Amino acid sequence: MTDPALPRTPEPTVPAPGTAVPGRHDLPSAPERLPAPELPAPELPAPGLAAPHVTTYPVSFTGSTGEYFRLWIVNAALSVVTLGIYLPWARVRNRQYFYGHTWVDGQNFEYRADPLKLLRSYVVVGALFGAFTLTQQSERLWGLSVLIGLVFALLYPWLVAQSMRFQAVNTVHRGLRFHFDGSLKGAYVAYGAANVAASVSSGLALPWAWFMQRRYQIDNLRYGSARGLFRGDVAPMYLIALTGVGLLVGAGLLLGVPAVVTLVAWMAGNGFDLDSMDWDSLGSGLFFLIFVAVAYVILISLNGVAWQYVRAATMRYVLNNAELGGVVRTGATFNPWRVVWITVSNGAAQLLTLGLATPWADIRRNRYLLEGVSVRAIAPLDDFARGTGGPESALGEAATELLDIGLGF
Repeated sequence: MTDPALPRTPEPTVPAPGTAVPGRHDLPSAPERLPAPELPAPELPAPGLAAPHVTTYPVSFTGSTGEYFRLWIVNAALSVVTLGIYLPWARVRNRQYFYGHTWVDGQNFEYRADPLKLLRSYVVVGALFGAFTLTQQSERLWGLSVLIGLVFALLYPWLVAQSMRFQAVNTVHRGLRFHFDGSLKGAYVAYGAANVAASVSSGLALPWAWFMQRRYQIDNLRYGSARGLFRGDVAPMYLIALTGVGLLVGAGLLLGVPAVVTLVAWMAGNGFDLDSMDWDSLGSGLFFLIFVAVAYVILISLNGVAWQYVRAATMRYVLNNAELGGVVRTGATFNPWRVVWITVSNGAAQLLTLGLATPWADIRRNRYLLEGVSVRAIAPLDDFARGTGGPESALGEAATELLDIGLGF
């Protein structure tokens, strides 16, 4: 049965009786034929090229608390006995332990820093910091103290760039070193101008400064000849900052309002006449000082919690928007709120054990973070060409260690 909606096939034409059917000799001769038009060649996939296959390599961490505790306690004891001279060796051994127990695609990382280079830089930075501290104690040397502070502020972006270069070139995976090629101009833009803008804008430009600094870090990172690329934007940085501020304000209200209500109720229950109370004299009393001290501790603690959230959320965002050589991307699935809880509970455990729980806290935090990170690649990780890096200085690394400069990544 034929569907009437379908077009009908034309009936074949039957030649009339007596009409000659054209045969081979009735076709036009060769010179009269028109040349065939030149059609474009069909687009076929190049031989050997197939759809990219994405392979995911999870990051694993194999460190243990007991093993790291033995290393940590020996490092701490030797640092105390040698009055701090052993600190560079302790720093290198700690990093070698964590790098050596971090695995990707069956290969662990290596840390190859020279402790002697770190020691020389520690001496320079330590002398500068000591001179700054001593000159602050004397009014006659106040000008020198200001001069040292200005010199440090001017050198800060350079120190950060040197620290990144030192850390990168001493990080090895599969026998191939990382490198950092950030220019001095870029460092002064990301860590000089951006920080100044954040300060003069009362913090409004701080998320923009974070974005500039993370882009400077990732875009100038290199593994062999494969260059890093940060695909993120500045808007998520503002969202992370707003969440941190909301956490700080909300937790402050939740803790502050009940505390004030409890205080007033306690004072009323103990015979304090709130209407006739001399608040000016109370302000100089012991009770008021204790109240201010407790409020200050709570504020510092809340600020620390909010900052931990900002750091963890920023780290996850950066890892989810970083790639290497166009064929390797990193990904992160850890929860920033879980990181906050781990950090807070770690701090409480370290406080209650007078610091003896530090190895357990370090292993716990690193394991959670690293096991929430993965590497996705459309090419084997062995395919990176080798490259050479420029000279590195340990001065920036020493500054970040001794002066507690937070690189935030």
